[in-house]
Amino acid sequence: MYIPKHFDEPRVDVMHELIRARPLATLITLSSGGLNANHIPLHLSEAPLPLGTLRGHVARSNSIWNDYAKDIEVLTVFHGPDAYITPSWYPTKVENGKAVPTWNYAVAHAYGALRAIDDASWLRAHLETLTAHNEAAFSEPWHLPDAPHDFTEKLIGAVVGIEIVITRLSGKWKISQNQPPQNQAGVIRGLRTSGGAESLEMAALVEGAKNARLPIIPPACAKSRAGR
Repeated sequence: MYIPKHFDEPRVDVMHELIRARPLATLITLSSGGLNANHIPLHLSEAPLPLGTLRGHVARSNSIWNDYAKDIEVLTVFHGPDAYITPSWYPTKVENGKAVPTWNYAVAHAYGALRAIDDASWLRAHLETLTAHNEAAFSEPWHLPDAPHDFTEKLIGAVVGIEIVITRLSGKWKISQNQPPQNQAGVIRGLRTSGGAESLEMAALVEGAKNARLPIIPPACAKSRAGR
């Protein structure tokens, strides 16, 4: 991933926050047929430090768990908020016309070796952890034992666990850091006027960059996403 210095986000805790807020990853592997991409929710564990481990599961019929190059790292891509930025929001456009459209976004890339885990006990523990994390925002959270035991056991037999111990982690936060303060303020106003969750989240990111705070996901938005 190309990362100009002013868009680099090296802080592990900030990237971890994005991964937890947006756990649906694009998992890219090298298979016998070439590059393969799957879209899989992955749960982040902080151990081992400093980068942590990603865990998930796939259908047994999905060849990703048994057809991949074991000597090559896999790549997982986590997408944060993104938004189109019109130059009409830049005050400098009125002054000199030197402005063009762009796209703001935040993204984290995690690399590591993929390990397939075909073990019912591991899968059950993983599914309980994953469910507890995703159901935490609901007033009446669903738990694995809420479904009939024979039903869940049959489903567990139809999936295979995957685990990626993260060996490299990189983040790119392209959130108008390269614009002067008046243009950053214009972007914030424009995004807030546009409305919508993505625009509001991006407005908060740009405001954080403007104030040198760089938040990842506004708490209210992150909470609402946890319940989706």
